[in-house]
Amino acid sequence: METHIKQRLAVAMLSLSAMGFSGIALHESYTEKATIPIPGDRPTVGFGSTFKEDGSPVKMTDTTTPQRAIRMSLAHIGKDELQLKRCVTGPLNQAEYDILVDFSYWRGSGGACRSEVVKSINRGDYVASCEAYLNLDSRRATGKDCKDSLNRCRGVWLRAQDRYQRCMEAQ
Repeated sequence: METHIKQRLAVAMLSLSAMGFSGIALHESYTEKATIPIPGDRPTVGFGSTFKEDGSPVKMTDTTTPQRAIRMSLAHIGKDELQLKRCVTGPLNQAEYDILVDFSYWRGSGGACRSEVVKSINRGDYVASCEAYLNLDSRRATGKDCKDSLNRCRGVWLRAQDRYQRCMEAQ
């Protein structure tokens, strides 16, 4: 049996991979016109962007093109990565980092930095960091339990399960 060691590096040495960005874009799907993805949520446009490149919030009247949507997402991710590089002190491999950036894209970098995911990474407990993707923050949206399909936010729970699974595979 061949063992494959997944090298962990200081977060400062990592950046979101093309595969990681593709995963975010595919999960978020593209919308030309601003929409509210989950009742009670903020308006999003493009690939789930809640903010424009200049930092102003998306309004329901906003529209975009695929090219601009990519720029908006990359601007959002760039800001998230700067914040993550300040708060994550534990080393990660590329797959773990891509998953964390995906989580931050959904949760916001401040929320990600305060999360049990980051706390577990910083103490070197990588299995616990994977398990933390399934915690209540990842299960709830606008006060609803997204594990319950009747609450119209099931995608939030399914995405948390996907993050957990990919994280465990990255160990």
